[in-house]
Amino acid sequence: MSNLNQMQLADRWDLSPRTLEQWRWRGVGPRYLKIGGRVIYPLAEVERYEASRLHQNTGGPLKAGG
Repeated sequence: MSNLNQMQLADRWDLSPRTLEQWRWRGVGPRYLKIGGRVIYPLAEVERYEASRLHQNTGGPLKAGG
């Protein structure tokens, strides 16, 4: 699967689809495509966003390289 729709991403992250709508409105979350009213999240963008959110402790994200 190379793309996720809003429902698939909401299921993947155990979020409400409404949360993803609010994130898009606020300009947060993974980058997405909007084509003819349909919202599509490329899997590479979802995985990039997930990687950017990895934490080793409560102090912040992991530094590059480890």
